[in-house]
Amino acid sequence: MAEIIRMPKMSDTMTDGVIASWLKKVGDSVKSGDVLAEVETDKATMELESYEDGTLLYIGPKNGESVPVDGVLAIIGKQGEDISGLMAEVNGGAPAPKQEEAPKAEAPKAEPAPAPAPAPAAQTAPAAKVNAEVVRMPKMSDTMQEGTIVAWHKKVGDKVKSGDLLAEVETDKATMELESYEDGTLLYVGVEAGASVQVDGVLAIIGEAGADYQALLNGGATSGGKAEDKGPDVMTGSIEEVTRAENHKSDAQSLSGDGVNQTVGAPVPGPGVEAGAAGSTANQGRVLASPLAKKVAQEKGISLAQVKGSGENGRIVLRDVENFTPSAAPQAQPQAAAPAPAPQIAAPVQTGEAFTEVPVSQMRKVIARRLSESLFTAPHFYLTMEIDMDKAMEARVSMNEVAPVKVSFNDMVIKAAAAALRKHPAVNSSWLGDKIRYNNVVNIGVAVAVEEGLLVPVVRNADQKSLSTISAEVKDLGGKAKSKKLQPADWEGSTFTISNLGMFGIEEFTAIINPPDACILAVGGIKQTPVVKNGQIQIGNVMKVTLSCDHRVVDGAVGSAFLQTLKGFLEDPVRMLV
Repeated sequence: MAEIIRMPKMSDTMTDGVIASWLKKVGDSVKSGDVLAEVETDKATMELESYEDGTLLYIGPKNGESVPVDGVLAIIGKQGEDISGLMAEVNGGAPAPKQEEAPKAEAPKAEPAPAPAPAPAAQTAPAAKVNAEVVRMPKMSDTMQEGTIVAWHKKVGDKVKSGDLLAEVETDKATMELESYEDGTLLYVGVEAGASVQVDGVLAIIGEAGADYQALLNGGATSGGKAEDKGPDVMTGSIEEVTRAENHKSDAQSLSGDGVNQTVGAPVPGPGVEAGAAGSTANQGRVLASPLAKKVAQEKGISLAQVKGSGENGRIVLRDVENFTPSAAPQAQPQAAAPAPAPQIAAPVQTGEAFTEVPVSQMRKVIARRLSESLFTAPHFYLTMEIDMDKAMEARVSMNEVAPVKVSFNDMVIKAAAAALRKHPAVNSSWLGDKIRYNNVVNIGVAVAVEEGLLVPVVRNADQKSLSTISAEVKDLGGKAKSKKLQPADWEGSTFTISNLGMFGIEEFTAIINPPDACILAVGGIKQTPVVKNGQIQIGNVMKVTLSCDHRVVDGAVGSAFLQTLKGFLEDPVRMLV
């Protein structure tokens, strides 16, 4: 069955996107994961990927045209498939020319029986006029393909208002909150907590109490039976034509730090629960707390049952744990709280052997997919250079005597790389298949290790910022990454990436390119080693860097010239400050 491709919401502030260029044309065969087009948003230019296999049957907007979020972009289906029904919907459901243009209305004269069938079918589409709206899985980052429902905060039958928290969604980047953009009653929940749903897959239906929401689920929904038997389970990722006319806004999101239910799937306490009650224990003994608060409490040995929650409905958030002062008798409580880690490791499946299997997180799935694609698609080559850091070490001491924030060697590498990229724009580029993009901005992605994997927040316009500004931004972004508070705007739009493992004692390594960047710089630690200076052997401070290059974009001479410039800046830091 043909599927409509709509404009996804690629950032929390996005209202529309401009088609920068189509990379596929009508008639082309496409596979899931193929890039269909480049879309300019208010944050960055991003790639629009297909989530369907088939043939590109229709393209709506032309290059340069703006399309609102959830607007129709294209249709993908089987080659030769009749898409007149979808086209009627695309054109507003009442395109007189379309109806008349289709001589198929006359063709049935040869077959009188089938002729009436299309007309009623066309008029069943208005079943979407049911006073209800479908809530779909939004695209919460440019790399997101699916999300996992961590917990529902509303249940079928609950009244919801625009802005109410419906559920927590784990993406490849962070755990985010899914808010409602509709007022009404939660009529249907399509997936259980713990289940994964592809982008644009059906999550729920909100509408007028008693509305016949089943009409919205007809026409391709797969029956799978939900535990609560609220209706047939909808095939995740499908976009049924009977629901295309919906005009709901894509669900916005904010990073989860507050308002997270500690017990997955536990219902949110009703209005009778006193906010701030110790441990928010009104929910039949279950404690409501954000994942971060729960984790920090476990690390500190704090019993959440003794902590007063300041979040919505008395939920315990990070600040409550950080500000908690243990009472005189918390000694017995940690033992009572000892079983708390059990829910966290309930997901792993004990096989009975000498190992434990843990389901792959959304973040790890995307890391695996993206870096595998990068390594096996982009022809990598590597350039390694030693840099004398003696003057950099002296300069750093002087800088930190006057700098408002402490400047690290990594900050100096970021500044030097940004200045070198300005002189070598060919390195500050991206491979786009049939063209190469040379970026006019220098946005440095800084790899940050977190518990679940790796995040790459971005220092924007790094070439125009002072070392102290870069240092402050890196510290702020690193803290957000580790506490899962990064916004999509914090990780989108990098043009070059730096990965530094020197603080772990790693002298030298090679890194996999972070697409769509053409290069990534792997930075090792500074090591004292014998060096020859002025014909004499001396002890010097040497740092090794390795530049991984996409040979489709960057040649060896270009990468080498960049490293020479980088080396010059770090060996004489004054040069990059003027």
